[in-house]
Amino acid sequence: MLSKKIMFEIEKLIISSPSKCLVDISFKIENSFALVGQSGSGKSLTLKALLGMLPSNLQSQMQIKSDFELKRGESISIVPQNPFTALSPLTRIKDQFTKDINKAQRYMEFVELDKNLLFRYPSELSGGQLQRVIIAMALSSEPKLLLLDEPTTALDTNTKESILKLIKKLQKKIGYKILFVTHDVDATRSLCQEIAILKEGKIIEEGLVEEVLKNPKTQYAKTLITSNFKYRGFRA
Repeated sequence: MLSKKIMFEIEKLIISSPSKCLVDISFKIENSFALVGQSGSGKSLTLKALLGMLPSNLQSQMQIKSDFELKRGESISIVPQNPFTALSPLTRIKDQFTKDINKAQRYMEFVELDKNLLFRYPSELSGGQLQRVIIAMALSSEPKLLLLDEPTTALDTNTKESILKLIKKLQKKIGYKILFVTHDVDATRSLCQEIAILKEGKIIEEGLVEEVLKNPKTQYAKTLITSNFKYRGFRA
């Protein structure tokens, strides 16, 4: 398994269209880092830039300080938002996994699933099971950086909590860093040590999760946090 002492810092990431700058940020991931913002704030563009998947009409400049090279499917993996659309419905799970069946079975055990589910079709699994399969696939390449693109949005509350706990548990076992992009402020508490609030492509506030959630300094962050917690009993 991987050493936990790995370094990753985005010293500068600029994403622009012909007419405007869309993202201009920098941050360092010590262990687990949440990038939080509303739709259109630049979260998804940041992930696409790291994966080398930006649309051709956008340009990016990226300066990274890291002890590993960004290689999608190797040093960097992603868990997408919707497990129901992430896999081909007409192909058994084992045929969408690594060709090494023993490795596939081992990672199914890591995510606490029966390895016999590999021989089923995605439609035969629940949403929570599917997301665990996706996590197993993402981790089978032993990435040093795991990107999470709102991985619990399509799940119910109980399943969401179990998935977040699983990701954190496996981080201790395997040693990857986490970049969690989300609009769900509450979820960051379960998973991340540090947080940055993103607005219109710029980080307007960052720090330790509990400190930022309890004492937001900007009105935007206050509104974002209050709206997120108003049905959860949050008290600043």
